[in-house]
Amino acid sequence: MKKFNRIKAVLAEKDKTAIWLAEQVGRDRSTVSRWCTNDMQPPLEVLYQIAEILAVDVCVLLVRKNDKED
Repeated sequence: MKKFNRIKAVLAEKDKTAIWLAEQVGRDRSTVSRWCTNDMQPPLEVLYQIAEILAVDVCVLLVRKNDKED
């Protein structure tokens, strides 16, 4: 499966959980879990909200074309 976001990795770097993020963005835990596993992607405006909450540039949440994440 192709990865498009790094939400799970950034949460780990920030020592935060998907449950915590779900509470912060006001979304269901299962939805955020699907974002973290790249089964589905958050809307662009929510991605910006996540970046703000985690105090990172939105680009940090995206997998670059040349990244080799598995």
